[in-house]
Amino acid sequence: MDAAEFRKRGKEMVDYVADYLEKIEKRQVFPDVEPGYLRTLIPDCAPQDPESFEDVFKDIEKIIMPGVTHWHSPYFFAYFPSASSFPALLADMLCGGIGCVGFSWAASPACTELETVMLDWLGKMINLPEEFLAGKDGQGGGVIQGSASEATLVALLAARTKTIRRVQSEKPELTEADIMGRLVAYTSDQAHSSVERAALIGGVKIKSVPSDDTFAVCGSALKKVLDEDKASGLIPFFFCATLGTTPCCSFDKLLELGPICIKENIWMHIDAAYAGSAFICPEFRHLLNGVEFADSFNFNPHKWLLVNFDCSAMWVKKRSDLIGAFKLEPLYLQHQHQESGNFIHWQIPLGRRFRSLKLWFVLRMYGVTGLQEHIRKHVRLSHQFEHLVLQDERFEICAEVVLGLVCFRLKGSNELNKALLESINEAKKIHLVPCHLREKFVLRFAICSRTVESTHVKFAWQHISQLATELLKTWEQNHHQQ
Repeated sequence: MDAAEFRKRGKEMVDYVADYLEKIEKRQVFPDVEPGYLRTLIPDCAPQDPESFEDVFKDIEKIIMPGVTHWHSPYFFAYFPSASSFPALLADMLCGGIGCVGFSWAASPACTELETVMLDWLGKMINLPEEFLAGKDGQGGGVIQGSASEATLVALLAARTKTIRRVQSEKPELTEADIMGRLVAYTSDQAHSSVERAALIGGVKIKSVPSDDTFAVCGSALKKVLDEDKASGLIPFFFCATLGTTPCCSFDKLLELGPICIKENIWMHIDAAYAGSAFICPEFRHLLNGVEFADSFNFNPHKWLLVNFDCSAMWVKKRSDLIGAFKLEPLYLQHQHQESGNFIHWQIPLGRRFRSLKLWFVLRMYGVTGLQEHIRKHVRLSHQFEHLVLQDERFEICAEVVLGLVCFRLKGSNELNKALLESINEAKKIHLVPCHLREKFVLRFAICSRTVESTHVKFAWQHISQLATELLKTWEQNHHQQ
């Protein structure tokens, strides 16, 4: 393919993607395929001779689309949103076109510098304390990670290195292995499994702190666990607080937890993967109060801020803490401007894409007000759904609705609710996933698509309500017969 053909095919692909997104609600939200469906549709080996673009293009609808779950469908209410917008798609195209690998300033100056400035823009939009921003000569700063899981791992590894160095300076007789064996990380019993995974990769113990009846961790619960562990000779070093937990979007109590972490020399990392985007709205910014006590903070513009995956924003108060944990510089990676920001020391991989272009395009073409409107619309729709649930006495709401997630269930057994979810997902008119809140099996309804409207929410509720009616009839008959 030469440049002339690329121009032609590029326009065709843009048309295809635009059509796909414009008409996405006509497609069944969840595919009708079984595992292994794709292998039978394509050859065993790559072709020896080149094939035409037409042949490849035809296979998109034939082979790929039948196995796609349509995350951007207005009937997709599962997980959390995955952001998408046309400005971000165009920026991603440019990123691929430039094709730089921006691990250091010299490897592509614009790639490093735009990222630093965009993270300052974003930090100011959510009113992050000044010390998290790079500015002209700040000690903090932001970086784009691939996912919140990576941000948590990077923070944990930085905290581990920092604590080992501190303890060794206080007790030189201890070896690194002695200290490692005693380190403990903490997080809520509601936290995402990626936090536990970070501890697994980091080779340290992790303990879950029990959450209260609002599914949040409060200061006294953390203090209790810390006191017990310190008494048995362990070294607490890291606490991951969650703002907007995956099961029910609950918020750990930063204002109680922060001072404890500071007093105990514990690195506090905040994971606000989903909820963080909402902090650009003044009415939700209070949910971030207490961030001033944190060492690092992370949220995902690729969830709820119209920037396509992957774009996970992470800030640290002292970038020297990260660099201290990861810095290795062989000669072939060195250059004249060593101190001008080498993001290679802020992350797990070496290579990195020009992801800040997506932020730059989206922040400029939507403006802060456009993004705020997007968040507010989703929150309005979740309250609309909550209202519909509350009008039906067969159902209950299981956690406070703060942002765009509603946790609900039929009053009754877990088996009944599992059967309801099964009938919803078998019908494939909408897509939902469940969670456990304590011993209850709960259905999660997340407002996801950029194009979702009130009509889609009403349709989803009528559909769920009708399936519940049918289920309850057969359920009662079957249980009477027993």
